[in-house]
Amino acid sequence: MTLSGGCQCGAVRFRVDGEVRRSSICYCRMCQKATGGPFGAYASFRTDQIFWTRGLRKTFQSSGGVNRGFCGDCGTPLTFEAVDGAEHMGLAIGAFDTPAVLAPGRQLEIGARLPWLADIGDLPTRSPEDEAAMLAKYGPVVSRQHPDHDTETWPPR
Repeated sequence: MTLSGGCQCGAVRFRVDGEVRRSSICYCRMCQKATGGPFGAYASFRTDQIFWTRGLRKTFQSSGGVNRGFCGDCGTPLTFEAVDGAEHMGLAIGAFDTPAVLAPGRQLEIGARLPWLADIGDLPTRSPEDEAAMLAKYGPVVSRQHPDHDTETWPPR
């Protein structure tokens, strides 16, 4: 399996040539803070199967044995990795170009799960009238993020 991904601005890109070891979502407070979301979603691969194809991630040691990797330009969370350079590294599922192929297979730290997550599927979606009002107020969405595929250069010239 070959998968690619990267940060939102395109300064850091990676490729994985190998099978996913496991994928999970973690509700711990560190994952919440590291991702800015209700959980961290990571897929683990052997580190010798991960290749940084553009730029390098920066890291922050979030706990005694763990570094969190991220893009130093746009802040996109990228990795969950052992400080000592273990043989496996977790890559943020949302940073992959095709995140749907990496469905989590387990949940971690369930006791820290935010209570409102249990009902998230029941939330209403935005109505067509709300969509029209948003469009009138902000205009059409024009993405400036890197596309979900490798590029020779970024940003475009």
